[in-house]
Amino acid sequence: MKVVILAGGFGSRISEESHLRPKPMIEIGGRPILWHIMKGFSHYGFNDFVICAGYRQQVIKTYFNDYFLEMSDVTFDFRDGSKDVEVHSTVAEPWRVTVADTGYDTFTAGRIKRIQKYVGDEPFLLTYGDGVSDVDPNDIIAHHKKVGGLVTLTGVILNQRFGVLDIDESDHVFSFREKREADDAFINGGYMVVEPEVFDVIGASGVPAEREDFSGVTMERLAREGQLTVYPYTGFWRCMDTQRDKQQLEELWESGNAPWKVW
Repeated sequence: MKVVILAGGFGSRISEESHLRPKPMIEIGGRPILWHIMKGFSHYGFNDFVICAGYRQQVIKTYFNDYFLEMSDVTFDFRDGSKDVEVHSTVAEPWRVTVADTGYDTFTAGRIKRIQKYVGDEPFLLTYGDGVSDVDPNDIIAHHKKVGGLVTLTGVILNQRFGVLDIDESDHVFSFREKREADDAFINGGYMVVEPEVFDVIGASGVPAEREDFSGVTMERLAREGQLTVYPYTGFWRCMDTQRDKQQLEELWESGNAPWKVW
């Protein structure tokens, strides 16, 4: 199963860093948060990634272009007037990474629509490029098969600024709305399982796909139609939305007790 990661936004709330690089390339412990997310999926057996790039996409492409050499011991031999490269050993992961240009200012649903050709007619995993968790995607997949729906998202409880899920007894989401101060409810933590039929839903509401927000328009429609379900999760999840969030993640990493480091 492929893993689709949304990595094309501007990261305006953390502009101290994102004015130079896309938000998913902001580093925690010397590695982009995108790398941390991928390491988690890889630990659980998912190694085929599709990155939905946009803003400063060349930074992501350059990173993966150089990644193998960066993770290897290499001899560069210039003695005969040319360059011979010998790779002695590598600790690079067995990843297959497709970095797709999904547009500079395309909304999230439009980015997902644009990578349909790389996913095909199979279910896929989907997450955002700024949130880390210790959740096992295999558990989300198993729950998705049990409760049905076109999209199963991971619901987490955290006092932040995200869309609230109202959930019935069968783990179907009957309302997807903005968070209120009085709420102590599950929020959308990403880490989703998505059926390919969602590609037909995007753009069907009359909003052009490029201007459709997946967490807003698409999910709200799926909730109304009984096609949005949730995997309730009480383990670790954290979103790097602000500079303060980044500092907290850095502190966890430096302490040697980063809960998302499952590998």
